Parts: sequence; C-alpha cells; structure tokens
Amino acid sequence: AVVARYYGEDRLEDVKDLVPIAIWMNFGLGLLFFTVTNAYAEPIFRMYNADGAVLEKAVAYFKIRSIGFPVVLATFAVTGVFRGIQNMSWSMWTSLIGAGVNLILNPLLIFGAAGIPAMGVEGSALASLIAQLVMFGYVLHVMDRRTTFRIVPRVLKHRELGALVGLSGNLFLRTIALNVCYYLGNRFATGYGEAYIGAHAIAMQIWLFSAFFIDGYSAAGSVLAGRLNGERNWKDLYRVSWQVVKRSIHISLGLGLVFLIGYRWTAGIFSPDPTVGALFNSIYWMVIITQPINAIAFGFDGIYKGLGQGALLRNVLFFTTVLGFVPVILLADSLGWMLYAIWSAFLVWMVGRAGCLTLHFQRNYAPARRGP
Repeated sequence: AVVARYYGEDRLEDVKDLVPIAIWMNFGLGLLFFTVTNAYAEPIFRMYNADGAVLEKAVAYFKIRSIGFPVVLATFAVTGVFRGIQNMSWSMWTSLIGAGVNLILNPLLIFGAAGIPAMGVEGSALASLIAQLVMFGYVLHVMDRRTTFRIVPRVLKHRELGALVGLSGNLFLRTIALNVCYYLGNRFATGYGEAYIGAHAIAMQIWLFSAFFIDGYSAAGSVLAGRLNGERNWKDLYRVSWQVVKRSIHISLGLGLVFLIGYRWTAGIFSPDPTVGALFNSIYWMVIITQPINAIAFGFDGIYKGLGQGALLRNVLFFTTVLGFVPVILLADSLGWMLYAIWSAFLVWMVGRAGCLTLHFQRNYAPARRGP
C-alpha cells in the first residue's frame, strides 16, 4: 500500500530505504513466530482437539513447516513491493515456481523414490519448506536485478516506518480475528468426530481455494487503488474498485457453477470414505452460495488494503467475528446443528464483512462524497 501510493505520487525513490527495513522486520517477526509456536506445537494442536495419531502427525508436520516462517513473511514483503510498483507478473512467477518445486518434491519425499526414504507427512512439510526457500531466493534475485531496491538497508529509520508498523499491526490484529473463526470451525468439527473433521476439511479446502482464486483478482484492485490514491484520482478509484468487485462476482459465479456441476463427485476426489462424503455433501451447498458473497468481501478487502485502511479492516473483522460468527456457531452448536452450525456461522460472517465494506465504500468514496 505504501509503495503503491508513492508510485502514484511519482516519488518511488523516497521509499527506497523503507523496503529493506520492511523485509527484515518481516523476517524478524517470522523468526519470533517460529520460536514461540515451534516450542509449543503440541499444546497448540491439543487446543484443536487433536490427539493420538492426528496429534503426532500434526506436530511432526508443523515442526518442519514452521522453520519457513521467516522466509515466508520476508517473501510476502518483497512480493508486496512488486505489487506496489504495479508488477503482478513477478509475484505470479514466484508462486508458480514455488508450486512447481512443491509438486515435484511432494511425491518424492512423501512416498520415497530413487533411494530417498518415504517420509510421510514430514516429507510433505520438507517439500513445502524447500519450495519456500526457493521462492525467497527468486524474489531476492528479481529485486536485485530488476528494481532499484536492495536487501541491505542504508539507514534504520524512515518517516513512513511508524505508519507501516501501524498498518501492519492493524492487519495482524485482523488476522487474529480471522484465525479465531478458522480455529473455532476446526475445533468444533474435530469434537464431532473424525468423519466430521474430514468433511469440514474438504469444505474448507474448497472454500479457501475459491477465496485465493478470487483474491488473485482483488490483488490487482489493491495495487490500482494504491496508485490512484497516490494520484488523488477519486473518480477512477471509485470506478475501478467497482469493476474489480463486479469481475470478482463474475469469477465467483463461474466457480459456483463448476462446483454445482461436480457436486456428486467432489467428495470422492478428496476421500473414499462414504460417511465423510455424505457429511460433506450435506453442507456443500452452503460453500457454493457463499461464493458471490465472498467475492464482494474479498474484492473490497483488496481495495482497502491498497488504500492502507488497516484500522477499518481490523474493525470490520472484529465486529463481524464477535457479533456474527461466534454467537451463531455457539447457538447453532447448542441446537445440535453440528456441521450446519459451523457453516451457518461462516455464512453470517461473510455477509457481515461484505455488507460493512460495501456500505463504508459507498458512503466515503462515491463521487458525490469525494468530489471530482
């Protein structure tokens, strides 16, 4: 958001020293997360109602995967810079390279081949870790060769640093609220039994897949909003923002149609267990109808990230989590709705997020409000 604003103001040189500071801050934050969560991996997963073999495998996976926290957050910082200078292709290639490395290494390390022993879930974690390291190396190479930014800061202070920390802090608090919902959903599903957590996991994977799919388009809205904000071009900001949201809705409707066509076969792709399949099919329609609602919420999420409105995004997440998701899941669970309780809460949560952001945008960024 900061880089995009300076890009729109044609003052990119003024944030040249901020970028390496942000990268190293992210690296340090990731190191802190690794230190704390790796040491307490088992009690963390016990909070999810995991025990026995599930707990053992989860901890084994996390112990390896969490090593990548510092490089993942640093990579996010660099790809954020790429977006800020309106270049989405470098971020795209970063993701594709990481996915390619992961795709090649997963079967080799999970099942073993060519003298490599089968490592199971630990092999999957190691494949992801190696992919993350490759992605980090790639973004540093691109940044060094294709931009004026460098990894070593010349100074340790910048006038935008306070605002950056404030924005990051708000988005961090927002993420906590976000993960409270994911945590409660997983915890309740795990408590219902193995078949229920299996069905919920499939539904959540599809929900997250579509979320990231739509978010890929809203990311473009984020960088455009940041640039137009820097230019103080309110008319185009309003027009482009609604274009992003409308296109996101079109994409979500297309995804919903694909999901609907494959309704009968989707569960079998993920699990051969008929009980899991039956439970998943009973709530799959709820995943499908959230698609256009998600599109509105994610579209405006991207716009407001580009505008640097971290406090607003934090407040919306806290408001909809505390007054929407939590009471709905607790009430519905007490009524014995089980998986319906979880996905009713997600539905109410997303309606709240989409509604709040739409209302705020119309009230504050419509041409009649901002002027020419």
